[in-house]
Amino acid sequence: MNRVFTFLLIFTFLASCASVQTTQTPPTFIPTLFVFEPTFTFVPPSAMVTPVVLTSTATPEVCDPFAVDYCISEGRFIFQRPIKLPANASIDRTYTYASTANGRREPHHGVEFLNKFGTPVYAAGDGVVVFAGLDSNAVYSPWPNFYGNVIVIGHADDLYTLYAHLSKINVEVNQKVFAGVPIGEVGQSGAAIGPHLHFEVRHGNVENYFSTMNPQLWLIPNNGSNGRLGVLQISILDQKHHLIRHAEFTATYSADKIQSTNTTFFGATYSADMLSGDENAVLGDLVPGYYRIAFKYNGQLYERWVEVESGKLTQVVFVVK
Repeated sequence: MNRVFTFLLIFTFLASCASVQTTQTPPTFIPTLFVFEPTFTFVPPSAMVTPVVLTSTATPEVCDPFAVDYCISEGRFIFQRPIKLPANASIDRTYTYASTANGRREPHHGVEFLNKFGTPVYAAGDGVVVFAGLDSNAVYSPWPNFYGNVIVIGHADDLYTLYAHLSKINVEVNQKVFAGVPIGEVGQSGAAIGPHLHFEVRHGNVENYFSTMNPQLWLIPNNGSNGRLGVLQISILDQKHHLIRHAEFTATYSADKIQSTNTTFFGATYSADMLSGDENAVLGDLVPGYYRIAFKYNGQLYERWVEVESGKLTQVVFVVK
């Protein structure tokens, strides 16, 4: 009996162990899934970094007319011609800026465009009309009715253009005008000898009669038969680099700097009371090529070849003894 009981007890225990082993669930590995969630940070436009464009840090070489024979630059040609083709758009060479017509006339504060009565006159640049009418009160010169019917236009950078001796005025004070629009007509009003347009460029105080500058340094050069013409600026200085009071010079043209031609320009430095700028002589509307400049001062001959390029300004400086 005890054996039977013992056997049943052992069998029950073994069956119980077998049941536990067969019903136990083996451990299962569950990998952890890593999810990448990108983040975005808003950067306001003011904080964004502007791409850097690499440029050359080299400083452009500036030509020094005291160190070389001459310098060529783009100039300051910002104004259109106040007279358009087919009318005469060339400046009269017999009475140039700051000249006296060989002592016969008042030092010229502008340039002249010789044309017939009624020839249209155009604004040289964008601006506002500051005066239009008869200069009977002598505002822009020391004498009343000197300019006759005159128009004055104010431009940017305290620049002004003046159009005198008109026969007709087509604009009013405070009127805004644009380069190339008609503003009046050529006449002979005021102190004028024959019909023509007297044209000036002034800077600063427009009512100052001596605030004028040579218009040929501001007007776009005319077109020639083979392209745009050029401008020559001459400065003749003493040992202290002051502009000298008087010298007569010639400028003889040559296409190749080897053989001169018969094309020679005769000129003289500015009148003594007009020596307020950087130069004391200007020749405008020159055919591109080479020019031999020659003059005598204190008995000594000075001469030099310079080049004039199309649409460019040539600057030459002489220091005399």
